[in-house]
Amino acid sequence: MKKEQKTGLSYKARRRWSLVILVIGLPLYIVAVVTVLNWLERPPIWVELLVYIVLGILWALPFKFVFRGVGKEDPDQS
Repeated sequence: MKKEQKTGLSYKARRRWSLVILVIGLPLYIVAVVTVLNWLERPPIWVELLVYIVLGILWALPFKFVFRGVGKEDPDQS
């Protein structure tokens, strides 16, 4: 019987990338968003809050596959 070949990142690689994204990428993203919003004239508070909420959700969507299952035990470990 052949061992099934998995595609994509391993569990350890996903854990490492998720840490890099959270420790380095997220703060850089926050600084970029705040900087861009400061360049614009101050919008009403509800618009600004809405922008922060939407952008706070959007940053994680491209990385959903990296974060999936990272908090669980390693499935490759016997």
